[in-house]
Order: sequence, then C-alpha cells, then structure tokens
Amino acid sequence: MNKYIPYGRQSIDEDDIQSVEEVLRSDWLTTGPMIGTFENEFAKKVGARHAVAFSSGTAALHATMYAIGIEAGDEVIVPPMTFLATANTVVYQKGMPVFADVEKDTLLIDPAQIEEKITPKTRAVVCVDYAGQPCNYDAVQEITNRHGLVLVGDSCHALGASYKDRSVGSIADLTAFSFHPVKHITTGEGGMVTTDNLEFAERMRIFRNHGIDTDQKERSEKGTWIYEMVGLGYNYRITDFQCALGLSQLKKLDGWVKKRREIAKRYDEAFSEQSNFKPLAVRPDVSHSYHLYVILLNLDLLKKGREEIFTGLRSRGIGVNVHYIPVHLQPYYRDNLGTGKGLCPVSEDAYERIISLPIFPSMSDGDVERVISEVIEGAA
Repeated sequence: MNKYIPYGRQSIDEDDIQSVEEVLRSDWLTTGPMIGTFENEFAKKVGARHAVAFSSGTAALHATMYAIGIEAGDEVIVPPMTFLATANTVVYQKGMPVFADVEKDTLLIDPAQIEEKITPKTRAVVCVDYAGQPCNYDAVQEITNRHGLVLVGDSCHALGASYKDRSVGSIADLTAFSFHPVKHITTGEGGMVTTDNLEFAERMRIFRNHGIDTDQKERSEKGTWIYEMVGLGYNYRITDFQCALGLSQLKKLDGWVKKRREIAKRYDEAFSEQSNFKPLAVRPDVSHSYHLYVILLNLDLLKKGREEIFTGLRSRGIGVNVHYIPVHLQPYYRDNLGTGKGLCPVSEDAYERIISLPIFPSMSDGDVERVISEVIEGAA
C-alpha cells in the first residue's frame, strides 16, 4: 500500500537536535538567554525592530489584542476564512469580532467588506495571510490609516512571504506568526509577534509573564527577589530549548520556502488545464510562501461532492485537508454572537469547495507526482 502523504509536516535534522540538546544541558531551560537571541534573529529576518516570542501562535495573537488595549465594547474586524484563534483572541479580551468576507479568487479579506463593517466601535483590523499569500496591504492600510485603526497581521501562514518586496512581519502595526509543526519553521508549539512599536513590545513581554514587569533572568542578574505585577497577564512564555530549535530552523527557512514554491509551481502547471477544479489565484505583486496549497472544486461540473472526493483521496493515502470551516458558522459564535449562514456568503460558498493538498519541503518528486495524479483522477 502506498505511504500516507500528510498535508504538512515538520522537518527536523541533527543540527536541530544538537541545538536543543545543548540548551537542555545548560543552566537555563526557560526565561533564559536563548529567547532573546531567537527574538533578535527573527526580527532581523523579517525586517522588524522588535520581536516577542510566545508559547503558541494563539498566545501571540492574544498578545496583539492586549497590546492595543482591546476591551469590552471594542470591535475588531476579522475574516471568517481562518483558524478559530484569530477571532477567539478578540473574545478573550471581551471584544467583539466582526466578520468581513473574503475575495472569491484568493480567499483573502476583501478591503471593500472592511470598509462596510467599520463603526464608531471599531478599533482594529486583522488581515489573515491565508495559505501564505499576503493580503492587499496597501488597500487595507489606506482604510486603517484613514479611520485611525490598528492593523494586525495574522501571518501564521506566511513566514517567508512578501508584499511588494516588503517582508511579511514588517508591514502591519503588529504581526503574529505560528511555529506549529506544519508551519514553515517549528518550535513544537510556539509563536512570535513582530512590531516597530516599542510600547507594544514592552506590553507584550509583560503580558506573557503573568503581567509581571521582570522575569527570573532579570531578577537573578540584579540579585533580587522583588517583582511587581503591573497588569493581568498569562503564562504564555516559551522555553529556551524551543527557541534553540526555532533558531536552528530559522537558518533553513529560505531553502524550505523555495522548495514549497517549487512544489506549488509543479501543481500549478499540472492543474492549469483542469476544469473540474482550480488553484487559488496569486497576485503578481506578492511572493507566496505556501503554507497551504488550496484548490477550489467546480461542483457544477463534478458528479460527486467534496466529501466523496476528500474521502477518496484520503483512502488512497493523500492526506488532504480542509482549511477552514468559516468561524462565524461555529456553534459558539452562532449561539453567543448571533452569527450564522448568510453573513459571509463568499466564505460560505468557498468552504463547500476547498481542499488543501500536501505541501511540505521534504516531499519527494515521486510524492508530488503521486498527489497530482491522484487529485486529477479523484476529481474527475
């Protein structure tokens, strides 16, 4: 039986293992020097002044909402075609996520929909760089600047991507990344926020450490036990050995993103003549980093539905997935925020037709050819 090809997976080599082992043998397993080293190198990589590391991408997103002061009564505009955390972290701060629909061809947030959703309560807009393609940042920034709103980039899919030659992570007021194993680099679980705003960075450092204004390393260096809780925070700290892994992985990012693009190009070429499905559109002014490779099924031409195609591909060892069920259709949001079908029709239609195909750097040429063959046959 053919081996199973997942939609994504981590790449770990001996350099990664050795980097982690060195920290495990050191004096600092958490709140130590490796965290700052990883943050500094990450900031340099994306062209930001500050980077703050967290225990997960969700924690990173939550920190952005805390940093900009979201509280009860505030509204934050988000797209529904995203993972739950994008909207959930607004709710964590007692804010209200307001769903703005996406563009049909890219599934990125539609700037025209953002404009329609702005009210006197709107404080921020979250752009999700869905699948690894940056949003139309010029259009969104024009709106946020005109209305005095904060722009947050949810770039958990888009490390290594760029928009008009500007690296993702250096464009929005704050940008969140994820280091989950299926992402471009991994720390097991982990996340990062980049920003050029020193005040935001300082607030996030306190937030990840219970709201305390110093950490154990700082107190050790000063020879004191005294600390002050100046805000209500969480334990969102990342460990030193996770950051050692992240630092080792960061050195390989460019090569891995290049491989993802090569796989995506082969998919594009193989699927260019297909009428039963098509890949998402890619704008000419972006450099896509392909966390996901998503196709849209043309259900009007197919004799079978998405579920049958999905199940058939999985049964043949092709680990396709679906990203995502629109957030506003989830029971929690329906029951507590009054959302439901009809709110974001483009996202709802796309959800019925999308499938994510395997794409990760360690795929072999044979893996790619097998995915191509099975998808064309499965969607026939």
